[in-house]
Amino acid sequence: MNHEALRVIRDEHATLAAMLQSLTQMVRRGPDPEGKGDRDLYFDVVRAMLFYIDEFPEKHHHPKESDLLFPRVVRVAPHVMSAIDQLERDHMGGEMRVRELMHLLMAWEYLGDTRRQAFEEEVTRYVDFYLQHMRVEETVVLPEAEKHLTEADWHALNAAFATNQDPLNHRIPRDAQFDRLFTQIVMRAPAPVGLGQG
Repeated sequence: MNHEALRVIRDEHATLAAMLQSLTQMVRRGPDPEGKGDRDLYFDVVRAMLFYIDEFPEKHHHPKESDLLFPRVVRVAPHVMSAIDQLERDHMGGEMRVRELMHLLMAWEYLGDTRRQAFEEEVTRYVDFYLQHMRVEETVVLPEAEKHLTEADWHALNAAFATNQDPLNHRIPRDAQFDRLFTQIVMRAPAPVGLGQG
């Protein structure tokens, strides 16, 4: 049986993990203390990364997991209910956490380096949280889905997840707006994160 929805979920997790690692690299690198232009570019790129994390997973990926995948898995594998409850709490708080990161980034950008450490610490916590969240989905929920869901379940899930247009994944055609976001991140982020100078 073709579980295209599982492939989409895993592909999107891989893309998101790569974005989170790139964000971590950018935060470790920091802006060049010598150049004003580099400082502006740094904040633009980090802001674009956070926007991606907010825009795609929070608005397209998570709702389909919460509305379509999780209820089906709980129905056939009720023993994973506690894990799914935690994943749902993660989903509900995810957008707020990204907005808090945006706020901390702006505080650093506009109010100065006394605000840098708070942003860096929260990025580390957020990346750890998100990687653990995806690990639970892939090691607890998806195996149960593979074991127990029916052909009708997979048909509905495959159809729903096939419409996801992840801007950073070339598996399916991308939305032109997301193409601009992808291009901005890749072309402006300094190596090794992207192709920009730095």
